[in-house]
Amino acid sequence: MASGKKAVQRQGFKTNEYIVYPAHGVGQITAIEEQEVAGYKLELFVINFAQDKLTLRVPITKIESAGMRKLSDDARISKSLKTVQGRARIKRTMWSRRAQEYEAKINSGDLVLIAEVVRDLFRSDTQPEQSYSERQLYEAALDRMAREISAVNKISHTEAVAEIEKNLAKGPKRGAKPEDDEKEEAA
Repeated sequence: MASGKKAVQRQGFKTNEYIVYPAHGVGQITAIEEQEVAGYKLELFVINFAQDKLTLRVPITKIESAGMRKLSDDARISKSLKTVQGRARIKRTMWSRRAQEYEAKINSGDLVLIAEVVRDLFRSDTQPEQSYSERQLYEAALDRMAREISAVNKISHTEAVAEIEKNLAKGPKRGAKPEDDEKEEAA
């Protein structure tokens, strides 16, 4: 540590470590504080989400129920990038129901579930324009996924987005049906 401060550790998490807090994405534990609230002493993780200019104080006893976790490992990152290459799976339910499901996946904090939202809502240039709410959910999922990939691989957010988009491009062509599929069915 360049600052000369010793990292403090609680529940397997330590100061200066990057973590995933499902409702907000990737943040950094900047301190562990003790505060007195209603006569009780509480130990709190102070988590900074720099991109959102947000600081959160989470009681150490609540991290499990909040779903806070360490950053994904390389295998999980690879699995999420493979997921975006897959064929979009869009349920034939009302948009409001699907939107709720996408929102739940984004807020789950699970990188592979977030990758599914990116895959399902991705639109190539040859496809029809997305609705405003579809685009908002797609961009939220893409941002969450990019933040974690950026933190794990120690690359910029822009480089992480480019990596995801490169993997989306490897997926099945969206829009017109590939001619190869039709030939295989006829054989």
